[in-house]
Amino acid sequence: MADQDSFLHLARPLGPSALGAQPTTAPLNVVIQPQSLFSILDHALRRNADQERVIGTLLGVRSEDGSEVEIRNAFAVPHTETQEQVEVDMDYQRNMLLLHLKANPREVLVGWYATSSELNQFSALIQNHYGNQGDGTYPHPAVHLTVSTQPGKDIETRTYISAPVGVTPERVADSSSFVPVPYEIRYGDAEKSGLELISSAKDREDRSTNIITDVQALERNIEEVLGMLDRVSDYVGSILDEEETNPSTALGQFLLNALALAPKVDPADIERDFNNHVQDVLVVSYLANTIRTQIDLSNRLATAALTTGTADGLGGASGGGGERGEGGHQRGGKDQRGGRGGGRGQYQRKNEE
Repeated sequence: MADQDSFLHLARPLGPSALGAQPTTAPLNVVIQPQSLFSILDHALRRNADQERVIGTLLGVRSEDGSEVEIRNAFAVPHTETQEQVEVDMDYQRNMLLLHLKANPREVLVGWYATSSELNQFSALIQNHYGNQGDGTYPHPAVHLTVSTQPGKDIETRTYISAPVGVTPERVADSSSFVPVPYEIRYGDAEKSGLELISSAKDREDRSTNIITDVQALERNIEEVLGMLDRVSDYVGSILDEEETNPSTALGQFLLNALALAPKVDPADIERDFNNHVQDVLVVSYLANTIRTQIDLSNRLATAALTTGTADGLGGASGGGGERGEGGHQRGGKDQRGGRGGGRGQYQRKNEE
């Protein structure tokens, strides 16, 4: 959406500023993280049936010069809106903002969102509140993000900054000039995988999908890359064969140089080389396990030999002591027999007497 629209940035005079503080209406580039959009859509799904739109606060980070804002988080703010008036629970907004800033000290208040593309006087009133001094984004302009959530239609997102317009302070409070600014939805590889998985459920009746494994995700990504290479190769071939209606020589040369980096190998050869590599890996793993087992067996045999030698030495020492003990017992026996003989001789001499 942002690539198709053209933007005109106008610098409007702002209201009175504090001494030493210079407000800015410099053109902004807004970067939106997917998780903030999911929070806004979830808030829109949970709104009351009589509410036409819901609003909330946007949190994120801002570049040093203030020319780029990255929206990372969002939370809902209760409000009631009629044709005559609008009421916003600013105490709740202030308390939730303090809690979020404690949990994420690097983030700051960057603006607010609404789930409607309509801009009215209430939008100007809320915009001026978020951009004021003190609790607002001053001296930077507040970013207003609109997300259309009409059933059966595509989701449209727009971003605005504003400047108060009016000849009197009363008119300045509820009047603003909204200027659209370019934006982009930026996400990483992990977030891209999650978004693709969620988008795969849009064509199913139950709006559910199965979580694929890492191997399946790798296979799908490889198939997508091969498909893109085939399309680029066909386009370059059509340019070389002069089959393209309005060929771009510079683009064709660039793509040709990019394709030259890709190896032109037959898929069968790649599969054969991959299988051979797997077999080599298995052989190396088998040899490593065999060597590990051999070393373990050698250590156990060496430990067993040391244990057996120590046991034999202790057994020999115990046997020698036993023989000496037996010899001493025999000598003691002879002495005992000699003693008994002496006793019998004395008894015979007494009888003879």
